[in-house]
Amino acid sequence: MTLRRRLPTRKTRRARALAAALALLAGLPAASAAADLSGGVVRIGIVNDQVGPLSDLAGMGSVAAARLAMEEFRRLAPEVKVEIVFADHQNKPDLGSQIVRRWFDVEGVDVVADVGNSAVALAVQAVARDRNKLVLYSAVATTEISGAQCAETGLTWLHDSYNLVAGPIRRLVAQGQDTWFFVASDYAFGRNMVAESQRVLAAAGGRSVGAVFHPLGTSDYGAYLLQAQGSGAKVVAFANAGAQLVTTMKQWHEFGMNQAGQTPVAQLMFLTDVHSMGPAVARGITTLTAWYWDRTDETRAFAKRFHARHGAMPTAPQAAVYSAVLHYLKAVAAAGTDATGPVLAAMRATPVDDAYARGATLRADGKLIHDFYLVRVKDPAEVKGPWQYYDVVETVPAADAYQPLAASECPLAHGPSARR
Repeated sequence: MTLRRRLPTRKTRRARALAAALALLAGLPAASAAADLSGGVVRIGIVNDQVGPLSDLAGMGSVAAARLAMEEFRRLAPEVKVEIVFADHQNKPDLGSQIVRRWFDVEGVDVVADVGNSAVALAVQAVARDRNKLVLYSAVATTEISGAQCAETGLTWLHDSYNLVAGPIRRLVAQGQDTWFFVASDYAFGRNMVAESQRVLAAAGGRSVGAVFHPLGTSDYGAYLLQAQGSGAKVVAFANAGAQLVTTMKQWHEFGMNQAGQTPVAQLMFLTDVHSMGPAVARGITTLTAWYWDRTDETRAFAKRFHARHGAMPTAPQAAVYSAVLHYLKAVAAAGTDATGPVLAAMRATPVDDAYARGATLRADGKLIHDFYLVRVKDPAEVKGPWQYYDVVETVPAADAYQPLAASECPLAHGPSARR
């Protein structure tokens, strides 16, 4: 039977929000038996790069993660019908916004997850804001998404450029590594990453001696690496991702620059990048991550399930997609509807507690606030098994990992409902 959407009254919304909090704390859906679903189904759209340079870190692995969340939810609420659709935005903002617009307007998609590419995310954000639809972002680094271009319906589950650069920059500058040169992707992510880095670097007492930007599809990084070498900077920071970073670091080694005395820093590196370049190339690189599969018994158990489905261990973005989709579905069941307002209230009403994060909460600017981990790639001799590439150097508490809400450019951060 197809159930029609009802507009809940204010009293009903308050009751549902309370029910959501109680239900999610108990780990059980509150109102799933009477769920008021548009089209009789909760439809989730996964849009990302599925064959290009960002596909290994997310791609079809994110679809697999979303399906694991769906299957876990079905055991809690088997009467709620859930469907997952997916598409490749090819890292093109116009294509990404076109896909999401069709999903919302024609195909009855209720929520979009992943996205990945920052430029695509900014285009998708505008579509979702206009249609009052939720987007759950994973691996979108630009601070604009939860900053100046924030939307109440845009939730950032993984990280942003500030998270990724602040801790490593402060740590290295304190060790005397105080001059930096940046090699970055020439789109929203890379430019935002460099801008955030230069701001944090100056505040920490360091100095940027330059930056160079390369197109997304570049395969020869020789000219960019020579500029980095010629800069004389103590640190060369790479603000690119996926296959771009892998190729850059391989060429860094091929040119012998790993022995030239400059310290390479990967500002956004994923487990699949290390796997592709190999620990011999990646050894000693330090990066910040929101999640690592081989950290606890719980993360290893989830990773085992994911590996059985996808054939690789999950990256942080893929784990974030699992968490975001599961939390969203629990909120739908608790709210008794897939209408955006009640679902968002239910998502905010209780912390996220799963294999991705414990006690994580959604802030007024749409960021999920959780711990991060400073990790170092092991020497090849230290790698004891497949995908066991990281040593966790330290945990960065959530309180230290995020730019203070008071400093946010998001208008939602300074309204009457802002929570600090």
